[in-house]
Amino acid sequence: MVAGLDRQPVLTGTRLYLRPMAEADREGLYRIACDPLLWEQHPIHDRWQRPVFDAMFDEAMAHAGALVAEINDGGEIAGSSQFRATTFDPEAVEIGWTYLARQHWGTGLNHEMKRLMLAHALDQVPRVLFRVGEKNIRSRRAMEAIGGVLTDLFQEIELHGRPIRHVVYAIDRAGFASGPLSGRPDQ
Repeated sequence: MVAGLDRQPVLTGTRLYLRPMAEADREGLYRIACDPLLWEQHPIHDRWQRPVFDAMFDEAMAHAGALVAEINDGGEIAGSSQFRATTFDPEAVEIGWTYLARQHWGTGLNHEMKRLMLAHALDQVPRVLFRVGEKNIRSRRAMEAIGGVLTDLFQEIELHGRPIRHVVYAIDRAGFASGPLSGRPDQ
């Protein structure tokens, strides 16, 4: 991991509060993740199943870069995202493993979460990478909406006996400063 990057910050936006994930968040996050429609385009589309979710949650806790997104009014858990080391670029950090409750889709909360995380990361690293399932059109459009630039990097893994390809998007300091999230008022 890039030295000096605080991967478990507390970040406050207009509508969201991001804080380090704790074991006590498991049930609240599962109430969101148990919706199969969240994962229908994701390469690991069975994360709504309890054992698969628990494995993802345990992995997030082990990597110590997971954040919980809470709505500022009342503290309702809206979703989660993570900072992780990346093997693609030693000077970059990866943001990913993001999911939001469906009632928050299209409301600007994803933009606010990513803006907060990008501003934090890019203050300390020159670029942020995002791995997205090649066939996950919803997530790819979301990446493009926040200014992610498709790179020529990719990752191929095998999952349940079938190949899965991830493409990689990047946002660097200059792209963030001039992109759709710079100075963006939270919607």
